[in-house]
Amino acid sequence: MDTLEAIYGRRAVKHFDPEHSMSDADRTKLLEAAIQAPTSFNIQHWRFVVVDDPELRKKIREVGNDQAQITDASMLIVMTADVDAWKKEPARYWVNAPEDVADLLVNWMGPFHEGREQLQRDEAMRSIGMAMQTLMLAAKGMGYESCPMIGYDFDKVAEMINLPDDYCIGPLVAIGKGVKEPWPKPGQLPLDEVVIYNRFA
Repeated sequence: MDTLEAIYGRRAVKHFDPEHSMSDADRTKLLEAAIQAPTSFNIQHWRFVVVDDPELRKKIREVGNDQAQITDASMLIVMTADVDAWKKEPARYWVNAPEDVADLLVNWMGPFHEGREQLQRDEAMRSIGMAMQTLMLAAKGMGYESCPMIGYDFDKVAEMINLPDDYCIGPLVAIGKGVKEPWPKPGQLPLDEVVIYNRFA
């Protein structure tokens, strides 16, 4: 499947085969694809909490509006990010770069983020979003369906997974074999409503 096919074919699928088991190789392939997503300063904030404990999944479903995909999908990931990743050994993010480039960006990282708490969180959440879309498109390309979900109690799930204090939590993503065709796309806004050239009027 080519990239545009995956983009147009990806849907938020709600019905998964609960008997399907994803191979370790496919899980690894999906996660390796996800970490190809871009991040500001190459910080790679994302942390993927793969929930494979059936009992934990049931508890998440209880605080997730009883969404069946939480327990039925082959793979469930809680998308989280390390908000303070910018100050945790930042040189490791540029270990393969030319030395002058690495020095420039590593030394700029601290002053750019220091004291800007909203920016720090925004960047972490942006990283989650880009990794999540990359993950879902990779899943589609590999013959799987996916479903991003925000309809759950963030605080309770954060407690269930022992989320560190300096992390933020984003959507859940369910991935697996779909068993029911999704609805037709509900409707995309026209380009002339969402594309602005140069400046707003």
